Parts: sequence; C-alpha cells; structure tokens
Amino acid sequence: MKALFIGGTGLISTEVSMLALSSGVELYLLNRGTDMSLADRGAKYLQADARDRNQILRAIEGMRFDCVVDWICFTPGQAKQDFEVFSGRTKQFIFISSASAYQKPLAFYRITESTPLRNPYWQYSRDKIACEDYFTDRYCEDGFPVTIVRPSQTYAGGKIPVPISKAKTNWTYIQRILDGLPMVVHGDGRSLWTTTHSADFAVGFLGLMGNRQAIGHPFHITSDEALTWDSILCTIGDAVGKAPNIVHIASDRIVEVYPELCGPLLGDKAESVVFDNTKIKAYVPEYNCVIPLREGMARALALFERSPALRVVDPDYAPYIDRLIR
Repeated sequence: MKALFIGGTGLISTEVSMLALSSGVELYLLNRGTDMSLADRGAKYLQADARDRNQILRAIEGMRFDCVVDWICFTPGQAKQDFEVFSGRTKQFIFISSASAYQKPLAFYRITESTPLRNPYWQYSRDKIACEDYFTDRYCEDGFPVTIVRPSQTYAGGKIPVPISKAKTNWTYIQRILDGLPMVVHGDGRSLWTTTHSADFAVGFLGLMGNRQAIGHPFHITSDEALTWDSILCTIGDAVGKAPNIVHIASDRIVEVYPELCGPLLGDKAESVVFDNTKIKAYVPEYNCVIPLREGMARALALFERSPALRVVDPDYAPYIDRLIR
C-alpha cells in the first residue's frame, strides 16, 4: 500500500505511522519539514505547507496513492482544498473528525455511528460536522472515496487524561497529585468517560486503510472501557502511589469562571460517553483494545521516570486552578 499522511507526527498519528511502516506500508509524510523523526523508520518526506494548495500540488506532482489521510483538517475550507487536490489522485481519503461531534446532550447514553451529530457548545465540533457534511456530499455526488474516522480522547506517552487539561506540561498533573493539591473534577465525578491508547487506536485505523468496504462510512475507534472521572483520577493516583485530592465543581460554574472551557466541558467531557464499537470490529476483526487505562498510566509514569527533562511543572496552572476553587 502506498499512503500519504498530511501531518502524521502528532499524538495519535505517530503511532499509526509507526504501525503502518512496520506493516510494510510505503508511507509519505507531508509537512513543513520541521519534524523528520520517522525518517529512520522508512518514512518518506514531502515538504509543503499543508494549507497551501500550490505547494501540495508541486510536492505530489505525478503521484497517486492508495490512501490519503489528512490529520489536520479542521474547517470546511480545508476540506474543500483536500477534495480539489486529491480527487482522482487516491483510491481512499480518510478524514479525521471527532467524537465530540456527536449529539450534545445525548438522548441515549450508548453512542453508535448513527447517533446524530450536533454540538451547540463547541465551534471546533461544529466545524468537524461541517467537514463531514461536505465530504459526504462529495462522496454522494462525485464519488469521492472518503472514509470518516471519529476519535475520542486518545492518549500516548506521558499524556494524562484529566478534566481540565490547561497545563502546558503533563507532569504538572502528576506533581499536583503527589503534593496533595486539589484536582478539580466537573460535576459529582460520576459521569463516564472513555480514553483510548493510541497503540490500540492504530490497529483499528490501519485496518480501515485500503479497505474498500469502508468507503462512504463513518467509524469511531475507541476503547470499550468507560470509567467515571473520579475513577480515572484514582487510576492515575494508583500509578503514582498517592490518592488524588479531588474537588468537585459544577460544570456550569466552571464555565462561568472560564468561558473558554464551554466547548471542552459542556460540549464534551461533562457528558457520559460510552461507545459501541461493533462497527469497527466488524470491518476490522483484529481490532481489540488491550491497553486499559491502568496500564497506560503505568507506561506514562515509566516514561517520566526515564526522562527527567519531562518532569516540569507549569507555573501558570496552580493559580488557574486556585482561582477556580475560590
């Protein structure tokens, strides 16, 4: 398989890139050339600004692909550029949407790919919905071979899933737990949340690449493990050997203090999300999440222990949380 990733070195896409390369995919990564970290694994780089149509056309001149994935398409204008550039140049185009696009508030707790798309709280999600609508129209009217993927919160390395993830460094959350400082959880801490390790996500994603049966379909790729937010923080605490000091604050009140959290909270994390993964497992039988959060957090802690340079606390996070608690 010959594939092109626009991006391909982010939190989720790096794991997919590495799995694709180890599986024998001829992988091209298109970016500005600032990150060449996968070159030694066999990735081939095309240098271009992903938002500059002419640069992309020059970079891919004369090339055809079995699969193109745009990891950094966020607006309908960017979606339109993808269609114009890659129509006729790929057998499959995968658009990365977001599970936050699903109906808010939910009418039924269990989310399938047919759950309606509507998010009045978050412009990011509305833009993703608009992109989905555009690509679906292009598939229906022009035969553009699109597959839509909706990740939920996916983590890797030292990434720590917390309700208010405003710190610039992930060690900040670990250090707060170790120091017994308050960790704010929205609501009563009992809403359910799903986290997925990127290594698990990559298996499902690779199974969709080059899969002609997946064209025209949306998929979410998530873990089957849904934990309460209190349980998530306690799992992190177990990894570091210290129970977290949890403080509950109503989601609406948090948003009153920090309006910029309206989308990430009311439009996402404040909702209980339990995903039905029947569809991705039917199309990719090998897909199965084998890394529960407790193991993912153990891996994160091991990374911090190996890498002292990562153990840095963001000094702006404490006053940010202190103001919220006051």
